[in-house]
Formats: sequence, C-alpha cells, structure tokens
Amino acid sequence: MTSIRVELFGIPRQRAGVAETSAEGNRLADVLADLAARFPGLAEACIDAGRLRPGYVANLRGERFVSDPDTPISADDCLLILSADAGG
Repeated sequence: MTSIRVELFGIPRQRAGVAETSAEGNRLADVLADLAARFPGLAEACIDAGRLRPGYVANLRGERFVSDPDTPISADDCLLILSADAGG
C-alpha cells in the first residue's frame, strides 16, 4: 500500500477535525476508504462507497481534479479534498 499526504479544506476539514493527514491506498477509492474508516464525520458528510459525494472534489498533486475511483495513486502524491464551492 502507498501512503500519501492528504490536505483537507472547508467542510472536509471541519468534519475530519484535521487540516492534514496521511492515507494509504493504490487507487483513489482505497485512499477515500482509509480516510472514511479513520474519520467517521468526514465519511458521513463527504464520502460514499469509495467516491466523494456531490459537492466535494479531489485534486491530485495540485495539477488535476480526479473523481474516478480507479485513479492510480503514487507515493509522492498529495491529495487535496475540498468543497466544490471553496474559495467562493
């Protein structure tokens, strides 16, 4: 399993109670499942069956937004999870 840095903004940060954490997984779905298991409040509001709920987005390495649960994750990746309206 790959361990990556995860940054949370907006509602995801409020629900998790942390601004930054790490998560494990080789695909986006794995990382989201790991986060959901460790942060029930985050899971309840933002994650559903290995996907982000509508209104939330994930950005990989600050380069592109991703939503496909099968998106590969590498050890040097950073995943940003935020409300779609963050920065309004």
